[in-house]
Amino acid sequence: MSGNGALDLNTLLTELVRKKGSDLHLKIGRPPLFRISGDLYPEPLPEVTEADMERYKTQVLRHPELQRRFDTRFASDQTYLVEGVGRFRTNLFRYRGTIGVVFRNLSSVPTIESLGLPPVLHTFCTREQGLVLVTGPAGQGKSTTLAAMIHQINMVRKCHIVTLEDPVEFLHDDEVAEITQREIGIDTPTFADGLRDILRQDPDVILLGEMRDPETIATAITAAETGHLVYATLHTRNAPSTISRIVDTFPSTQQEQVRLQLAEALLAVMCQRLIPLKNGKGRAAALEIMINQGSIPTLIQRNELREIKEVIEKSVTYYRMQSMNQSLAALIANGMITQTEAQKNSERPKELELILNNLGYAGREKEK
Repeated sequence: MSGNGALDLNTLLTELVRKKGSDLHLKIGRPPLFRISGDLYPEPLPEVTEADMERYKTQVLRHPELQRRFDTRFASDQTYLVEGVGRFRTNLFRYRGTIGVVFRNLSSVPTIESLGLPPVLHTFCTREQGLVLVTGPAGQGKSTTLAAMIHQINMVRKCHIVTLEDPVEFLHDDEVAEITQREIGIDTPTFADGLRDILRQDPDVILLGEMRDPETIATAITAAETGHLVYATLHTRNAPSTISRIVDTFPSTQQEQVRLQLAEALLAVMCQRLIPLKNGKGRAAALEIMINQGSIPTLIQRNELREIKEVIEKSVTYYRMQSMNQSLAALIANGMITQTEAQKNSERPKELELILNNLGYAGREKEK
């Protein structure tokens, strides 16, 4: 706290980092909440007051454009820096006539290895062109995974990487590559506007924080077809639903052409969820990985998306694909997560139970 008893924002964020928390929630009338290893815990501190929140608002909305956006949309995404501590993604929003704010802890730029991600992700960093999608619900580490892949390219490839983010989260310094990071609302009005600009900036690699509209999706696919490596996110739960979401964005008269383009341009779809670790000290990433090889392109063209799941499950060894249940089962087998947490995060818990039975793991927790 500050000397006058007020809750000091920078002190709260410093404590969040010290406790290895991922998020800070602030709302008027209750103490600050820290999310640690996936769960929210109240801090033993006074309740946030209206005066506190007004001060936080002023600190967060440091740019006139951010203030204008908040006044127009009643919400604003941006980053906040505490010198010597770290950067934080921030969402300021209105609710029931008042204001709340959530901070996401952005640590140093991660690596594929530090996140414990499958080594096959390295292959998606060496391609010259194509579309790589990282999908999943909000808050499941999609941006962090993409940051690790961008970092990998930055360390080894002489190229120009351009990102469009809302907001810019992890800051990348130029290493082997040149990196240009642009923030929606400050450096360019929209994803669609920014993507049109990017194609005139001699990019080799393009990162889109999110594909939100038909124009952005169409331009991203075209860029992937014409010699660019494109990364993007979607809020979809699995590979078939990701393809359906993209295709259904377009009128029925264009959908066959979009399927043909995806069959050619798509490199991979990775659907990610974060699962609490068994020891309570963090979360592990479980990933469904569909690689556009083997019979996958034909299934996309023919709109036979229900068959994709079986192809993924049978392609673990040769193509290094994996289903979500296979990923969850591997995390259990390695002692990282519990069967209970895996079942909660599986779309097909009965199938997961069958996999665990075959591995000899099903029921062990109950036995204990």
